[in-house]
Amino acid sequence: MSIVVTGATGSLGRLVIEELLRREVPAGRVAAVVRDGQKAAGLAALGVEVRIADYDDPASLAGAFRAGDRVLLISGSEVGRRVPQHTAVVKAAEAAGVAQLAYTGILGGPEADFELAAEHKATEQAILDSGLPYTFLRNGWYHENYTAQLPSVLAHGAVVGSAGEGRIASAARADYAAAAAAVLTGEGHLNQVYELSGDTAWSLAEYAAEVARQSGKDVTYASVAAGAHQEVLTGAGVPEGFAAVLVDVDAAIGRGRLAGTSGDLARLIGRPTTPVAEAISAALA
Repeated sequence: MSIVVTGATGSLGRLVIEELLRREVPAGRVAAVVRDGQKAAGLAALGVEVRIADYDDPASLAGAFRAGDRVLLISGSEVGRRVPQHTAVVKAAEAAGVAQLAYTGILGGPEADFELAAEHKATEQAILDSGLPYTFLRNGWYHENYTAQLPSVLAHGAVVGSAGEGRIASAARADYAAAAAAVLTGEGHLNQVYELSGDTAWSLAEYAAEVARQSGKDVTYASVAAGAHQEVLTGAGVPEGFAAVLVDVDAAIGRGRLAGTSGDLARLIGRPTTPVAEAISAALA
């Protein structure tokens, strides 16, 4: 039996494997499912088993899993293509007879009423239909979704968004990775659903103020209408379709859909979640 992480060379996947090894899971019991074996050379050097498979190639997934494996399906990044991709993974896991299929969905699950959630809801249903023992890790927003934009924010002196006064209970990507490792190595997590988010919700105005405080520069929150936000994003090079998805997420934030603080994440990782101020500090450094 192995603990298998799909998308293992991505930002989240690497952190999950690091966390598994930190928890003293033997490297030989960890398997990384990747599209490009060369990108996984560092993992292989640690003793992690590398399995080559592609979400877009169902035939390749036939060798990705073994009976009894505990599997983490990390959602793909290609919005609009994820339902067939994820369904192919679910079918391969079902055929192999895995012991657990954990999935990184989105906060709110069936109650999430924004476009980005649709593929996650469809994937959860496919997993339920498969009959496999599951764990749904409904991840909230990552701090890094915002801190990755700090160079532009500092250059323009503004955090631009259309979320109004909506609040965001984000957490560090490493926090979500630790939660995934906890459910893959612990007991009592089969057929469970976890709503994962940070301990504290914050507004974009508060975020801008914290960036200003830490950077010593004038940074404000520019609250704009949805149409103007779309134009800003496309003007910055974001593809029009994905820009529309991001604007829709801001509308959801304005409705409070990413503000929930269930405490599930802190309970799974056994510590408070990383404050956004700490993430800002790390990014600025």
